[in-house]
Amino acid sequence: MTTSENKILVQNIMAARSRRDNAPFIAAMADDFVWRIIGSTAWSGEYVGKADVRERLLKPLYEQFTAPSSITPTRILADGDHVVVECHGDATTVSGEHYANTYCFVIRMAEGQMRELTEYMDTALVERVLKPPPWRRA
Repeated sequence: MTTSENKILVQNIMAARSRRDNAPFIAAMADDFVWRIIGSTAWSGEYVGKADVRERLLKPLYEQFTAPSSITPTRILADGDHVVVECHGDATTVSGEHYANTYCFVIRMAEGQMRELTEYMDTALVERVLKPPPWRRA
C-alpha cells in the first residue's frame, strides 16, 4: 500500500476508536501483530500475536473501564509503511477514577494490516490509575 493508503486506513481506524468502536482496530491487526508498550510499568513489554494482544492486554485493560475507552487522534503522520498517531484517550475506571492519557503510536503497516505498534504514554498515570494485569499480580 502507498503512504496515503496507509494513512487513510489508520485515520479510519482511529475515527472508529474515537467513537469507542474497537472492531476496525482489531480487524486491522495481522495475526502475527506485535504491540510494544515502552516503559517499566506492569503493562509495559511486548505482546506477540493478535490473540496475545486481545487476551493479555486488551481484555484485562478493558475490564478496568466502565465502557470502552475513546482514543481521539490529534495528529497523524505517515511515511511509507509507518504511520504515527498522536492521540489522547478518555475512560472511567470501574472505581470511578477518570483515566485520560496521552499517547503516541508508531504503527508499521504491511499489506493493509497493522503489523507492529509501539506505544508511548504517560507511564506515571498508568501506574497511579490502573491495576496491573492479572498475569503480573503477585
